[in-house]
Amino acid sequence: QVQLVESGGGLVQAGGSLRLSCAASLRTSRTYGVGWFRQAPGKEREFVAAINWNGSKFSYSDSAKGRFTISRDPAKNTAYLQMNSLKPEDTAVYTCAVEIHRPWEAVVGVDDYDYWGQGTQVTVSS
Repeated sequence: QVQLVESGGGLVQAGGSLRLSCAASLRTSRTYGVGWFRQAPGKEREFVAAINWNGSKFSYSDSAKGRFTISRDPAKNTAYLQMNSLKPEDTAVYTCAVEIHRPWEAVVGVDDYDYWGQGTQVTVSS
């Protein structure tokens, strides 16, 4: 019912920037929130950032706050994650997800999201 395609990942040096994109294709016009998550090798998937249906509410992890910015463009059905001041510890597969039950909230729980993309690799070198 929902297809999510991430792009924008790649290799970057420490201190550099990347902007990830998440293109969402929904079979209905219902509203939804968007979250970004990441998973490093050997670790569990963790929350990074979220935005509600109209962009009025945001949530960030402690590590992302001050460095990352989440946004969305309803006209393009696309969400973005601008990542600045990247560190080697940011290396992970970044995945976007859609939440349809509480779209007015910027939901932070990984188990609360309903649909997931395949992810895009972000590698930050020292």
